[in-house]
This record gives sequence, structure tokens and C-alpha cells, in this order.
Amino acid sequence: MPQQQSDAIVIGAGLAGLVATAELVAAEKTVTVLEQEPESNFGGQAWWSFGGLFLIDSPEQRRMGVRDSLDLARQDWFGSAGFDRENDRWPRRWAEAYLQFAAGEKRAWLRERGVGFFPVVGWAERGGYTANGHGNSVPRFHITWGTGPGVVEPFAHAVRDGVDRGLVTLRFRHRVDGLVVSDGAVVGARGAVLAADDAARGVASNREVVGDFELHAGATIVTSGGIGGNHDLVRELWPADMGAPPTRMLSGVPAHVDGRMLAIADDAGAHLVNGDRMWHYVEGITNFDPVWAQHGIRILPGPSSLWLDATGKRLPVPLFPGFDSLGTLRHLRTTGHDHSWFILTQSIIEKEFALSGSEQNPDLTGKSVRELARQRLGKGATGPVEAFKSRGVDFFVADTLDELLAKIDDGVIDVARARQEVEYRDRQLDNPFSKDAQINDLRQARNYRGDKLIRVAKPHKLQDPKAGPLIAVKLHIVTRKTLGGIETNLDGQALRGGSGEPIAGLYAAGEASGFGGGGMHGYRSLEGTFLGGCIFSGREAGRAVARG
Repeated sequence: MPQQQSDAIVIGAGLAGLVATAELVAAEKTVTVLEQEPESNFGGQAWWSFGGLFLIDSPEQRRMGVRDSLDLARQDWFGSAGFDRENDRWPRRWAEAYLQFAAGEKRAWLRERGVGFFPVVGWAERGGYTANGHGNSVPRFHITWGTGPGVVEPFAHAVRDGVDRGLVTLRFRHRVDGLVVSDGAVVGARGAVLAADDAARGVASNREVVGDFELHAGATIVTSGGIGGNHDLVRELWPADMGAPPTRMLSGVPAHVDGRMLAIADDAGAHLVNGDRMWHYVEGITNFDPVWAQHGIRILPGPSSLWLDATGKRLPVPLFPGFDSLGTLRHLRTTGHDHSWFILTQSIIEKEFALSGSEQNPDLTGKSVRELARQRLGKGATGPVEAFKSRGVDFFVADTLDELLAKIDDGVIDVARARQEVEYRDRQLDNPFSKDAQINDLRQARNYRGDKLIRVAKPHKLQDPKAGPLIAVKLHIVTRKTLGGIETNLDGQALRGGSGEPIAGLYAAGEASGFGGGGMHGYRSLEGTFLGGCIFSGREAGRAVARG
């Protein structure tokens, strides 16, 4: 066997890789972390995130009057996941293990590491179907105090402490091109050393090769992320039941999130499963100040905006904002167009619009109570939302409906149909009761104190001048997460195709493993489960390697 340089190699310095490394450091193991990008990208995609975490029956939920339970969460998860394949054996087991974690030690374990939570719990993916269908029956989206950087920080600190103690070696600009296999076991990684680059976080770095490397270890953990930055691969793997892939998409992740390590793991014998399961958003807007190519930001919408397809036709029940991301994407792919529209008012944007991302939420990211009170409870929308409204190419503002429709008349939208949809919807507000499912859902949502406090505007007519001006937002598909990946057992060991036996020395965690097992979310996510999936799968893989 080749001589080992460390007990373990971790490929990728994102959240899953940092958690796995932190667990190995806690066990006094030596680790070499290989990261293709410059040190500025330490923490990976998680740094950019809003920091939402899925918890079950938390103190924050109980304080907001929410009654949750493991049984209810399991019902929601499996109703959303829709597991139906032979390859779902391990994803099912990972889903159950993750639910136990989220209902058990997850919150306390994170609190021990200094992770705190915003007191109002968000209600994402509301579903709108039957009790055993897709969606969260109750609010479970816990926003981290400090957003994504607040999630990353304790694990980054643990890794840096490991560097200081001589246990961790960080090798940035090391691109893995292959896994080293000996007698059927993975014993290390090889690749190219890239030229130094001072590119800022998320900005594309050079690919100039200045050397090569081959490193050996007792175990190798792949935590390299998914495929969201590789639009060609997204289109290649696009699910058959979702219609034709979009011609134009925005990127919710940097370009280096390209999936190349998945093919490298496959070459070493790992079994890739559920590659056609993916999670993209349809509320993407073009970033007026982009960090990476085709940089898109997702609107985190409250449920009040009127959603029209590109032709001006209202989306069917229950495809309202924030109810069913994948169902909405599937429907919009039948329209023959890559965009859709929100129609709303200033009152709605002030109460309901948030933008995904740490950089779009400086009050939460900076842990500023004063800024949070000013931004979230004061008059007007948050500063970042107002900036997009005034500077973003996808925002249109007018005092009257006719003026607004004239501004968005792109030759695709049927202006008369769009006007009719607004008028039909507004007539449903003449009474305190309605047959319109969205209006009824708005009224029901405000029974939850968190929604009434900061998330759902008081129902009103879109053409009410007191709520104006009117706003239209052009929405695009923005790529985000890979729900399939390397098949793993509950220890994070990569499994071999055909036999299903573990590959000695090879592990995977995070998005590269579909957040565990090759796809613990199944077809759909309940949200707040991506960061948590990185944390849980990274922790399990790190602990398994530490046990030897």
C-alpha cells in the first residue's frame, strides 16, 4: 500500500467537508483538505445561504404556538419525497435518520457550537394538497442568527483550530482529477495544482496548471457539492417528466459547482443514483450586481402575489408563491416559456418579500438587532429588496394596472388576459369569504402569528390605490441543488454499483451524496434541509472514518 500522508483526505471545503473534518479533529485524526478554489471560498455554498434549518418541535416553534411532532414531520417528509425506486433503499433510511436527528439532538448540538436562531419560524413549502401529500403541515424553517456564515463559522473555527494543532493541512488550489485505487480500495487522490488566484469568494478563478500531486490516506471523503453551476449537465440530467429543459436559466451557485467529482467517483466504482432528481427555483431574478456568471437571486415570497405564466394566465391551485416549488416548475415547463410573472403591490413587497442569501440580509447576517428592527418592522421593504425594485431589470412599477401591463407587454403576455386575472382576483375580496383558494389561504395563514407579524400582508385588492404602487416581477428559473448523487450507507461509505458493497476507503457527504444515501429528499424538499443535510451527512461520515 502507498504511504499515507494523513488519516483522511476531505475533498471540498464546503459545509459538509468542514463538519466531517471537525469530527475527525475531535477524534485527534490527521486530515488533508483539498479544495480547488482559493481560500476566499472557504465554507463553500453554505456561506451564501439564508441559513434556514429544519427542526422538529423546537422551542422556537412552541413559542410561536406551533404543535409539531416527529410523526407529523415524517408524514410530511415521506409524502413529499415520494420514494418509488429500487435505488431509494438507502435514501429512505437516511431520511428516517435525519428526521430523528432534527427531532432530537440537532438543535442542542448546534447550540453547543454557538449557533442561534431567529425567534420567528418560517413556513416554507406549504403544500396545499391533502394531509399525506407534499408540504410542511406547520412552520419548520428556522433562520440562523448570522445566516449562512453563522452556520459555517463554528465548523470553520474547529478546522482552523485543527490547523493550529497540526492535525489539519489545508491545500487550496488543488483540483482532484482522479481517486487513487489499489486492490479495489480508494487510498487517496491525485490531480493538478492550480496557479494562485486572489479571486473573491464566488468569482471564477483561473485553471492554469502549475504542478501535480498525489496524496494517500486511510480514507477519502468526497464533499464536492452538486451540479447547479453546470447548466449543460443540468439539461443532460433533466427529469423526463418535467418537460423540455429551459433554454435560459440563472445560476444560484458559482460556476465551479459543476459536478465533476461525481464522474470521478463513478470512475472509481461508486454508484451514482437519482441524478435526475434536482431542486431549482422558479422565483429567480437577475442580480444587478453579479458575483458569478448568470448570477440569480431567489425571491423568498410570501403567499399573496398573483402568479401568472408568461402568457398572462394564472397558475392553477395550489401553485401559489411558497407552496410547491417543484410542482410550479413542472407546470411552467408545459407553457413553452422560461419565465413567469408576479403581480403585487407595495404593501405586499414590504411585508412579504425576502431575498435568499447571506449578502441580501445584512441585518440577520450581521446579527444586528437594531438593523433587524428597522428593516423588518419599520416602514418600507428591506434595503436589498428596494434596491432590486429600483435597479433590477426584472422589476416594473406603475400607479395603474394599465400602465403596469403596458410596461411588461413583451409580445408574449396576453395583456387582456392578465388584466382579467387581476380583476377576477380582486372581486373575491368584496366579502370576508371567498371561493378563491389563494385568498382563503391568505386568511388562514394569518392565523399563524409569525405570518401575521412579519410575513403575510393583510389581504387587499391589487388595484387598491392605498396599497400601491403596483409592481410586476419577471421571474426566471434559477439552478440550485442536486437531490441525487453517490449512493452511501448510513456511515457515509460509498457503495459499489451492482453488488451494493462498500468501497473500502471511500466516503461521501453533503450534496455529492444527495445529502445522504444518494437522495434522502426523494423528489422534493421541505426546505431548511440542505444545510442540515450537509451537517448531518458530514458528521456521520467524519465519525465513521474516525472509528476506522
